[in-house]
Amino acid sequence: MEKIISGKVREVYDLGDGRMVIVTTDRISAFDVILPTEIPGKGKVLNALSNFWFGYTKDIVKNHLISSNPADMPEEFRAPEFEGRTILVRKLKMLPYEIIVRGYMFGSMWEAYQKDGSFSGCTFGRTYRLAEKLDAPILTPSTKAQEGHDVNVSKEYMADDIGAELARKVEDAAVSLFETCAEHALKNGIIIADTKFEFGLDADGGLVLADEVLTPDSSRFWSLADYEAGTSPKSYDKQFVRDWLKANGLAGRQDVGPLPADIVVKTAEIYRECQRRICGE
Repeated sequence: MEKIISGKVREVYDLGDGRMVIVTTDRISAFDVILPTEIPGKGKVLNALSNFWFGYTKDIVKNHLISSNPADMPEEFRAPEFEGRTILVRKLKMLPYEIIVRGYMFGSMWEAYQKDGSFSGCTFGRTYRLAEKLDAPILTPSTKAQEGHDVNVSKEYMADDIGAELARKVEDAAVSLFETCAEHALKNGIIIADTKFEFGLDADGGLVLADEVLTPDSSRFWSLADYEAGTSPKSYDKQFVRDWLKANGLAGRQDVGPLPADIVVKTAEIYRECQRRICGE
């Protein structure tokens, strides 16, 4: 087999037969920088959440998951260190976009909205406060950058690139996934403010959900109990680490030293709490 990707968090191996193995590590990145300190158990949490959502949404759109059972893995991945963080998946022709669905006015959209009232080709029919729920979720694609920041583009840009019919299928699937999963999370005390999906095409040209799904790394999860529009909500994602980096003037820097022990412990607790609430375990 061949390791084809060593990403910020995941290691991907091509088995050469139309299947791949994905291993989710405990690495954490922020502001496009892989931090030098791992978060214990983080990879298992991300893997468990994605696998939960793959099962929960399989009737909305197909996904790439074949198995998460260690017995189904190649022998090299049956060792204890891979348990709970490894999946066997179908290899796809991936679309060159991250499909971001936003349900609340926050982050880069809030910053752009304050400047000129628009974002990524979207305009808004009324005034919003920070972290206020949008009248309806919106899709804002971004290109996948090999290095540095992804670039936000409009839906129209993506449709011109991949074709109007496929773009419509992607948007319909992404918004349906977001709304379905947000409803489940809300019942468990978590607001999904926004998230990113990745899609690919199978051998028959069918749309398939891939990569990770609705994890604290790919989404903004807020505490429903603490939520109040107009303020920056308490989060169940890596915003806690981002805030610490910004407060210490380290956002985006490559020379970040080891994270303080209390930041590591608190971040691990946030990830586990997110898993308990969503997965019920």
